[in-house]
Amino acid sequence: MDRPKLVASDVDGTLLDPLERVTSRTAGVISRVVAAGVPFVLVSGRPPRWIPPVARAAGLTGYAVCSNGATVYDIASGEVLSVHGLAPVVLNDVARAVRGVLPDIRVATERTSVGPSELAPFATEPGFRNPWGNPNGMDGENPEVPTAEVLGHTATKLLIRHSALTSRDLAEAAASVLDGAGLEITFSTNRGLIEISAAGVTKATGLSEVCDRLDVPSSRVVAFGDMPNDVHMLRWAGHGVAMANAHDEVLAAADEVTAPNSEDGVAQVLERWF
Repeated sequence: MDRPKLVASDVDGTLLDPLERVTSRTAGVISRVVAAGVPFVLVSGRPPRWIPPVARAAGLTGYAVCSNGATVYDIASGEVLSVHGLAPVVLNDVARAVRGVLPDIRVATERTSVGPSELAPFATEPGFRNPWGNPNGMDGENPEVPTAEVLGHTATKLLIRHSALTSRDLAEAAASVLDGAGLEITFSTNRGLIEISAAGVTKATGLSEVCDRLDVPSSRVVAFGDMPNDVHMLRWAGHGVAMANAHDEVLAAADEVTAPNSEDGVAQVLERWF
């Protein structure tokens, strides 16, 4: 493609190296992208509160798409600009349906609002553990609230965990009982954790919202990703790039495969233009 008018990148496994760092090479090309007047948008499964450290390391102050497209976030102001959530009735229906076929699941919810909120941003029922750990008291997380509290407030994401299954197997089991609900079921780790978003909410829709704000057509967007929650975005963008370390579904969806995140794969592509 011609030089892009907007660059969009997933964070973990894509922009960050395996030690979760923005390397000097990647930071350098991001600086050149921004200096050229081209927006660089972080598009992540992370909630807004986990974006600032990455943005600081990358030197970014613009927009971020968070929670798999459910929120648009202004990095400079710290303001959440839009939220597309799952209502409590949907959360309860989904949890009940999936628990009907997999009784050992545990659930959690991400909660983000436009404006102040007294709700904990992350709520887990007893027994829920993230694949990367769930230290008690960290990041405002309360791992021991009743299930009714977890599912009782609008959420940007419903997370379902089953440590004995792969994420793909868990996603397929959930899809088998949620067929027809129109919800988005995806995952960003292979270790038995799936993420469910409202109908039609993906990284592609969140990025489209940002592009509408900036008047950039999808055909002039280059996007990078590595996991199934990136697939819609790579297909939507004018040029979708998968990392060499990407999931097979992402490799199949991409227009191009670059080097892995351990070898500055994002930078290697952007250096063609910047």
